[in-house]
Amino acid sequence: MRDVTNFVQYVNLALYTVAAVVAFRQWLQHRERAALWAALTFTSLAIVVDAGRLLPEDPAVFWERVLQRFEIALLVLFPYLLYRFAVSFRPPSRPVALFVGSLTVAMVVSTFLLPMIPGPDERWPASFAVYIAAFAVHWTVLSIVVAWTLWTAGRGEAGVPRRRMRLLAFAATAITVALLLAIVAPDSDSAAALISQLFSTASAIAFVVGLAPPAILRTQWRRPETARTQEAIAGLMSATTPRDVVDRVLGPIAAIVGARALELRDATGDVLGRHGSFDVGEERVAELDAPGGSIRMVTSPYAPFFGRDELNVLRTMVVLTALALDRARLFENERAARVALERADEVKTNFVALAAHELRTPVATVHGLVETLLVRRVELEEQQIRELEQVLQSQTRRMKSLVEQLLDLSRLDADAVAIRPQRLVIRNRVEEIVDATAPDRAAEIRLDVDPGLEADIDPAAFDRIVSNLVVNALRYGATPVTVSATQTDRHFRLSVEDCGDGVAPEFVPDLFERFTRSNASRSRAGGTGLGLAIARSYAHAHRGDLIYEAAEPTGARFQLVLPVAS
Repeated sequence: MRDVTNFVQYVNLALYTVAAVVAFRQWLQHRERAALWAALTFTSLAIVVDAGRLLPEDPAVFWERVLQRFEIALLVLFPYLLYRFAVSFRPPSRPVALFVGSLTVAMVVSTFLLPMIPGPDERWPASFAVYIAAFAVHWTVLSIVVAWTLWTAGRGEAGVPRRRMRLLAFAATAITVALLLAIVAPDSDSAAALISQLFSTASAIAFVVGLAPPAILRTQWRRPETARTQEAIAGLMSATTPRDVVDRVLGPIAAIVGARALELRDATGDVLGRHGSFDVGEERVAELDAPGGSIRMVTSPYAPFFGRDELNVLRTMVVLTALALDRARLFENERAARVALERADEVKTNFVALAAHELRTPVATVHGLVETLLVRRVELEEQQIRELEQVLQSQTRRMKSLVEQLLDLSRLDADAVAIRPQRLVIRNRVEEIVDATAPDRAAEIRLDVDPGLEADIDPAAFDRIVSNLVVNALRYGATPVTVSATQTDRHFRLSVEDCGDGVAPEFVPDLFERFTRSNASRSRAGGTGLGLAIARSYAHAHRGDLIYEAAEPTGARFQLVLPVAS
């Protein structure tokens, strides 16, 4: 029995030394606070185990007794150092930290103040028995705290960090059981001593694997996240829009590191997508840079230490996501360009057809009137000739207006309209427009414009827009027509509102399309259906917009919105 126990002790010595080397190397590589506490913890335990094989069981000389006291003091410090490692991710409250620290200091001081430490076959004095009891309580309480902290904290983590934390929790429990068995059965020939050493072996293996699990174990533990990641990568290949990419990949990315929330940003810092809630509470908000963008995530404070490899996988996923986003953007841009070309071709075809249709009637009328006047002029009475000439003048005016409108649209489509803002007194300019477009109906138009209001607007564009709106309001609405204008620090707004029936809701989407007219407007008055299209195009050329909204209680309100120059 003694030989087996001794063999197991040598195995434990090697394992705890390996744990110390692993922890120390991790600290050298990353220089993190948690890694430092881990290095101190397992280095102290390795020294205790190694010194236990070198020092005699019953030291006889002074320096051996001193080294024995230091060995016991390091053994007292081990659970405290392990506790500090466990709470380095989420520090405890100050009173708890002071209590645990004070208790540990008292135990270390008591180690050096003990009158004597009895040998293996000597009877324990009362002072030593009290010390051993306090030692066991101190070690057990701290180990239970460590095991509970790591075990419960691992619940929300990804596969690899969760198993590493739970292995360390198991190791803390196993080494505590080994210590208590060693206190109860100090005889190395007993079965309890062998069981104690076996628990110590299990603890050492769990410590080593928890600190640095082999690659094959990591791969096995990571299988669920790997499967989701592979599905996400496969899904990226079929994603056709940036939203598809984000929706398919954010969940698996969050699962890789056990993130509670995750936010993907592009190289300019714009948010591309978000998964989960950023109500962080006690969690840790971290930002991870990667080529083509960055990730902001809410993780537990344990993730950087226990999930370092997972963070590297995350960087790879960000690169793949950035490539997929670029592909989706190119696909989306190509599709938008194709739709725009198809739309432009359709508009051009419709434009030519409708323009020809609109011009056909006045051209045919003019042609017929001219033929009549040329062939039958001598047969017609003077009154008939004057009537024909008036109709001819009306149709040529209609043709001239239509041609001018078509030229306006072609110049606007080609961005050939130069916008040159000038300082205008708005009320005076509106009065001039009303007098020019509707001189006989000026009394039906109310101006609600401050005489002192001035704005920097292109006069030609302003005239085109307002004249179209006023003519439309008089032609299709009901009087009175109200023209109002205001200006803020950022926008100039002019509204033309009538008291008619307004625009039918089903026609509103097509209101500003070329050559489109509702059935009500066709029955009420003539027109080409180009006025509002031209007015909005001029507003866009002026970097503004023309907006329709229903007036209250009835009527139509068209609002011109132009930016105010800085």
